[in-house]
Amino acid sequence: MADAAAARCLTRRLFSPFSLRAASSSRQCSSTEAPQQDKTPKRSIFRPSVSSTHDWIGPPNQLSNLRPIVYHVPENESELEKRLRHLRQKTEDWNHEFWIEQNISFRKEKETYIHSQLKAKGLPLRDEQGRRQNLNSEEMAVFYKSFLDTNRIRHANYNKEWYRRNFTITFLMARVALLNVWRTVTDKHKKKKSSSTPTA
Repeated sequence: MADAAAARCLTRRLFSPFSLRAASSSRQCSSTEAPQQDKTPKRSIFRPSVSSTHDWIGPPNQLSNLRPIVYHVPENESELEKRLRHLRQKTEDWNHEFWIEQNISFRKEKETYIHSQLKAKGLPLRDEQGRRQNLNSEEMAVFYKSFLDTNRIRHANYNKEWYRRNFTITFLMARVALLNVWRTVTDKHKKKKSSSTPTA
């Protein structure tokens, strides 16, 4: 179990580029193996209240190991801010789905590999005490390398898309920041102008 968790963590560290967003950088690989499931669990239906001024970050998903993020809708949201929020949310969902598929694939292929190796040795899946038989770290290393090699192109494509999305998000964030600065300066100028205007 520890070997599988370590391999999954290693896979993500090798192929997941550093996110330009602070929320993603706080995510870490889980040290425990999630229960195996064939069905994708439903994402949390909880949503922040309308009055919330912060994003909602939920607990790690059992299969993707990523914390879901729901971005709050700011008051008087501009079209540019809305575009940024939608892109960030879509990127979160896309990333979540990718790692669900990848982790499910990893677990299924790992089980198939373990079964085939035990069968080749003439060993049953469980020992005399009913405990599950496992391969040693050297034998599992063969599988980990094979899995990484097989999925290298898929991970490379994931990285390209990840960087593309993050570049666009960062660009939009810069535009929103500049817009907010402009609004602040304009509002101060208007207030200053109105206060200096003599009344009849």
